[in-house]
Amino acid sequence: MSEMRAARKLQSRTCFGGLRKRAAEKLAQAGIESAELDARLLMSFASGLEAVELVSRGAQETPEDIAARFETLVERRFRGEPVARIVGKKEFWSHEFLLGPDTLVPRPESEAIVEAALAAKADRNAVLRVMDMGTGTGILLAAILLERPNATGLALDRNEDALRIARANFQRLALAGRASFVCGDWGAAVGQKFDLVVSNPPYVGTSVIASLKPEIRDHDPALALDGGMDGLDAYRAICASLAGLLLPRGAAVLELGLGQQTAVSEIAQRAGLTVNDVKMDLAGHPRALVLASGKDKKALGSIREPH
Repeated sequence: MSEMRAARKLQSRTCFGGLRKRAAEKLAQAGIESAELDARLLMSFASGLEAVELVSRGAQETPEDIAARFETLVERRFRGEPVARIVGKKEFWSHEFLLGPDTLVPRPESEAIVEAALAAKADRNAVLRVMDMGTGTGILLAAILLERPNATGLALDRNEDALRIARANFQRLALAGRASFVCGDWGAAVGQKFDLVVSNPPYVGTSVIASLKPEIRDHDPALALDGGMDGLDAYRAICASLAGLLLPRGAAVLELGLGQQTAVSEIAQRAGLTVNDVKMDLAGHPRALVLASGKDKKALGSIREPH
């Protein structure tokens, strides 16, 4: 009987459910709040099984190769690497996007940019030309093109490796035929005009980067984080170029860092732009600044803030 109990105990530690439970406990000890979810996602990635399959196989012995792979992934998470970096993908706007070392991990807050852009150009069937400045994974432009079937876009980034990831994501979403990709620094490399310009620029002050959470500081690319000493360098460059990029009645939507609404609004106004609205994120922070050229003060409709 003792041998049977020992065998069952051993199996409980090496079955799918047992391994996942132990991993969650280990991650929780590291202070990771999403320990159980992370363990489940990593087991799914290691095994190639969906969540429902993992539940049904919870008591089954885990194949040695899968168990070894899972332990390696858990150790990476334990040391602070984000799950999205480990699995190489992240969901945004209900779609899955591939990541790369030179792209940010998409964050839910950035969906406010898409919402603001769609509200600014509310006609679903409108023929639009859209530009995403600093596209990274391409999430902003891709989400807009998915919602505006007659729109085409240009994805701009100063990093060729980031553009490679963006191209792959557009291929996966069957959007490649509606987008072009340009390597360049903000608007300097573009000789076109657009109905809509969106951007999530680097907006973290150089001296602040060291104090960011390790998941961001140690794993997101510095080029996509560092906004200069005051965090506003990219906004100055973008706003200076917008007058030459926007078509009549065109709109620009810029993501804001916390506490930056006033400073970015002043930069935009000094560049001859009009601040038409601001969109809050789900936490109630100003997240998306909606701009138009100075002569288009009534170009945009109002944007309702979430209740």
